[in-house]
Amino acid sequence: MNDRYDAGAADHGADPYELVGYDEYGRPVYRQVPARQTPQQTYDPYAQQHQQHQQGYGYDPYGQQGQQTPQAYDDGTGRQAPSSYGAYDPYATGVYQGGPVQDPAYDPYGQAQAGSATGGQPRVAEQAAPQTAHIPQQAGPADHEDAAEPQREYHTEQFAFVEEPDAHSEDVIDWLKFTENRTERREEARRRARGRIVALGVVLALVVTGGVGYLWYAGKLPGLSSDDSTTGTATAAGAQKRDVIVVHLHDTKGGGTSTALLVDNTTTRRGTTVLLPNSLALTSDDGTTTTLAKSVEDDGSDGTRDALDTVLGTDIEGTWRLDTPYLQNLVDLVGNIDVDTDAAVPDPDAKKKGQAPLVNQGEDQTLSGKMAVAYATYRAPGESQNAQLERFGQVMQGVLRKLSSDPQGATVTIQTLNQILDPSLTDKDLGTFLAGLSDLAKGGDVKTDLLPVQNDGTLSPRASAGVVKNVLGGTAKSPDKDAAVSVAVQNATGVEDNTEKARVVLLNGGFTFLESGTATARATSRVVYADAADKANAAEVAKTLGLPASAVTRGKVSASADVSVVLGQDYKPSSG
Repeated sequence: MNDRYDAGAADHGADPYELVGYDEYGRPVYRQVPARQTPQQTYDPYAQQHQQHQQGYGYDPYGQQGQQTPQAYDDGTGRQAPSSYGAYDPYATGVYQGGPVQDPAYDPYGQAQAGSATGGQPRVAEQAAPQTAHIPQQAGPADHEDAAEPQREYHTEQFAFVEEPDAHSEDVIDWLKFTENRTERREEARRRARGRIVALGVVLALVVTGGVGYLWYAGKLPGLSSDDSTTGTATAAGAQKRDVIVVHLHDTKGGGTSTALLVDNTTTRRGTTVLLPNSLALTSDDGTTTTLAKSVEDDGSDGTRDALDTVLGTDIEGTWRLDTPYLQNLVDLVGNIDVDTDAAVPDPDAKKKGQAPLVNQGEDQTLSGKMAVAYATYRAPGESQNAQLERFGQVMQGVLRKLSSDPQGATVTIQTLNQILDPSLTDKDLGTFLAGLSDLAKGGDVKTDLLPVQNDGTLSPRASAGVVKNVLGGTAKSPDKDAAVSVAVQNATGVEDNTEKARVVLLNGGFTFLESGTATARATSRVVYADAADKANAAEVAKTLGLPASAVTRGKVSASADVSVVLGQDYKPSSG
């Protein structure tokens, strides 16, 4: 039986080879040992130091055949390390010198190594069969000859780790990144959508809350408005604090008066100019029924103020009599006013017809003092008194917007007018009141309302509730229509005093007197009734005035009267 370590060498007669390392697949790499080479130390790849006999066959692997002097070798880093073996290259990248000489017939894997006779390059022989190679081991110390062979020790440099690149790895990574980015974008889009929905909900809630608050503040909520006439609303409106004064504009040239209430609601911080028609029925001091226009002329400021308090259920604090010359000066003091005019007003001082109007019709017309007076008192032919009253309201609104909002400044303006005021209202009180309304007017919080009056001069609870209850905080209380028969008297006798004489006669007869002004003189008198039920009353009126029964006729009567009388030249006051 041949020994596998030297069988190949003996059969082939080849030069001996020595193990110098392993390639990347773990296979041993050899080199040819030069002939007659002095035995040297080599590196044992299993890092076990032992003494190897210099004989190829029959050596004692556990005996000590002599001691080798350790030799220094370069470990590749430039340092000299003592060792019994020479340097090695584990990956067989170069030829190393200084390894120990092995037996020419020694083959550690039991395979013969063949080489050319001329000393060609050695080749790596592959194993013929899966056999376990026997690696020569150096004997241990003498006192451990009987010890068991130590286990093999491996070093990391003996192994090569190959990372096999995957051709699809980059595609997989790109796909994962794409899906991850798309998911993040979707989540971000969802978060933004949720944020927008929440923001929209907050805005809608604020809008709804603000709208409801404004409607409640303005008294326009269903079930809470003044038109519903509920007890809770009336109580809330009555509990508000209001400052009210009455203004009487006296036309010193054309005659007649115009009346308005200036209201400052300090609770709601809103102002109102309430226009009062001259046909408004009032109760005079003696208990008789009269009109607002007649009350201003006959009863004066105190009597008219008390009568208005009774009818409207309000508390008027003072009366401001404003004659047209003072209105002209007031507009000039505040620096003219801007008004949206609804009619062209001719110049009352024009000497020729066809001249340019003093006030043009149109929006945002600038009016001086003279123009403001002409516009406030203008009443076109065929127009009702309410049309002229609304123009007066526009002028007052323009004055409030231009007046100083400072109480002291407004007071100085009033004092500059050199006007004798009613004892119920001092210049300081009037200046302070007007300054407060001016502040509201500049903010657009002052409006103008016309008090609705029926044909007979009384107030309809339904029609006047919006103004009387909400604006004035009062309750309408018109004079009792059944208390006395109202008689409207128009003077066509050509004698001005006959009106007053007729008034006295009618009042003494138990009738309510209503003045209807004057008309062109006519010869005969007329007593007119509209309803058949008033025929007897008309006959009684004619009898009281001393007129013949033939003067009684059925026809159209004044809006606020039961019977209308036109006094002709046949009227004899002495007969009444």
